[in-house]
Parts: sequence; C-alpha cells; structure tokens
Amino acid sequence: MIYEEIPIGDALLRTYILSNYSEIDAGRRRAFIMICPGGAYRFCSNREAEAVAIRFNSLGYNCGVLFYSTNHDEYNVGNVYSTLFPKPLDELAAAVAYVRSNSESLNTDPNKIVAMGFSAGGHLAASLGVMWCHYGELSKPNALVLCYPVITSGPLAHVESIRRLVGTNEALLDKVSLEKQVSKDDTPPTFIWTTRTDQSVPYENSVMFVRALECNNVPVRFKLYEEGGHGLSLGTQEVYDASRTPVKAVQDWPELADSFLVEVFGSRY
Repeated sequence: MIYEEIPIGDALLRTYILSNYSEIDAGRRRAFIMICPGGAYRFCSNREAEAVAIRFNSLGYNCGVLFYSTNHDEYNVGNVYSTLFPKPLDELAAAVAYVRSNSESLNTDPNKIVAMGFSAGGHLAASLGVMWCHYGELSKPNALVLCYPVITSGPLAHVESIRRLVGTNEALLDKVSLEKQVSKDDTPPTFIWTTRTDQSVPYENSVMFVRALECNNVPVRFKLYEEGGHGLSLGTQEVYDASRTPVKAVQDWPELADSFLVEVFGSRY
C-alpha cells in the first residue's frame, strides 16, 4: 500500500493506494474514492475517514481521505459565524485534480474518480459534483457517493452546517442549496443513502437531491433505510465506542455503492 500525507493548501490528503503485483496485474489502474468526512463544517470526523478507506480498499478501490478546512468559530445562539465557503470546495477540487494529474503513480484510472462524503462532507462532495465546472476538467468527479448528506439551505437545512459554511453572507444561501444547482450535462451519476429516522439531517435533504437528479436525467440510485440515526459511517463496532450498538441494517451500503459504481464505470479497474 502507498500511504502518503499530501498537503493540499491548508487541507491534508491521506492516500490509501493498493499496490500492484506482477503475479496479478502489474499495470492495474483502479477507481479512486476521495472521502470527505462529516462534522458540520466544524471538524472532520475520524469515524468517517480511515475505516471507510480501508473498507473500500477491501472492495478493490484506491482511496484518499481529505481533511478539509473547517470553521472552528464558537457556536452561538445567533448562528453568527465567519464565512468558510468556498475554501473547502477549493481544496476538494485541488485534491481531485492532484489525483487525476498523478494517476499513473497512484495506480489510478483518471476516468474513475469518485467524490464520497458524509453529512457535511456529503454537502462538500455534492458541491463539487454540481460546481466542478468552475475549476475545470481536472477537478471533475466521475461519480458521487453521498452518505446522509446535507443538501439544502432551506427550511429542512442542517442549520449549523450551513451557517458555519456561509457565515453572515446571506447571498450564498441559494448557491449552497445544492438541489438548485443540479444540471443534466455536468452533474455526475450519484449513489445516495440515508435513514428515515435521521434526527440531525432530515432524510428529505437526500430526497430533494434525488428528485433534482431525476428531473435532469442524471443516473441516480437511492437507498433509504428505515432505521438508524445520523453519523452511522459503516454502522459497525469498528467506528463506534463501546457504548454504541452497531446498526446492522445499514452495513450493506458499501456493497450497494460498489454495485452502482461498477455499473457506472463498467469495472473497478
């Protein structure tokens, strides 16, 4: 495995690149998954980082975890924060461009790069999916995998995530309401999953994005689990402490995402 820590501006990219072997295929070029952990744009959760990368390594993917810039302003009742946007998006765009530009040394197929995100990280990944044109083809994700994502800045918004992102710049609210930014020619195929009982980011966030994708004839697959709350990650004990019970109902989502990506790409490599 090629494990590296690569500065991307003020962000950090950690790579988990599977090695090639002449006994198997010395020239194998795998799909790459860029993982954006959640954390309400306040921090990047380790529960949605390395363990997820290792899980998708086991399915045959190269992975990277992007620890992007977040807003550490103290929470306050008035939701008054400094403006973070577009810094995390700039960093994600640069990280994808880095992987595509260095795809040969990273054993990666430059046409099979996935932006995956959890919660606020899902908002970040989806933001690149609908706004990559501002950065150019090198930053284009070929597919999205969104896990209980923050999507809207409207009435069903996860207020803390949105406010930490836009701060006092109200003019940005429409721009970061991603269901309004989907386009049929530019938004990549998308896999989304969430839970009906998510009390932090209402499942309707995902439904809004799914409907926007469908209206624009963008390939989408949506899995709505009937149980489980927010921040489930893999749903396994590996990502929980001893006080939290695994959520078996959602543990198949990596295989479902893999099935979708294989359908989109034709193969993992």
